[in-house]
Amino acid sequence: MEPKPAPLTPSEYLDGEGRSPIKREYVDGEVYAMSGAKRRHNLIAANLVYRARGASVIGRQECQVFGSDMKVYVETHNSFYYPDLSVCCDASDRNELFLVRPCFIVEVTSPSTASIDRREKRAAYWTLESLREYAIVDQDRMRVELYRRESTGWRGYILDQADDVVESSCLGLRLNLRQIYEGVELLPPGAAEPATPEYAAVNDTSHAGDASVTDP
Repeated sequence: MEPKPAPLTPSEYLDGEGRSPIKREYVDGEVYAMSGAKRRHNLIAANLVYRARGASVIGRQECQVFGSDMKVYVETHNSFYYPDLSVCCDASDRNELFLVRPCFIVEVTSPSTASIDRREKRAAYWTLESLREYAIVDQDRMRVELYRRESTGWRGYILDQADDVVESSCLGLRLNLRQIYEGVELLPPGAAEPATPEYAAVNDTSHAGDASVTDP
């Protein structure tokens, strides 16, 4: 049996990611390949970025809005993730490769990534002191899990009506589900999209040698 490669350091991951033909997320020394997203996923993500950028131009020009090519670094979990939408309103957070103090994060989820988005990533994101809201948007049906940091801790909300509103307090954004799913052909009720592997561990060769709403 071949020996397992040594875990990557964050700097090794960042260096290799700059040359990698595919995007990979990094979790405490291990890298995980990300496959291309489906049509519904891309349409929803585009709607989110478009609306969020519009809000930043109108009211919060100090805020910067990013799509799925910007990483978020979670120091407590030694992890780099690529959320579908991230917002940063901290003028001191200006690294060219990743954010460390985002205030709003959205993941568009699929059957194959739902567990990661709801458990691993949620637990990691909640440790970011700057984060005010985290939303998980279902790509197949009109449903959003919105988690908001309140005075007593994190609280979760299930949104599944067209007029239900997702809010980003730092950006001043109020977005109803009809706007999020605009132009998206959702699955009919009861239909299930087959899960495909979108998040798999890979060996790096760039260097030789549930919807619980309680705090994690």
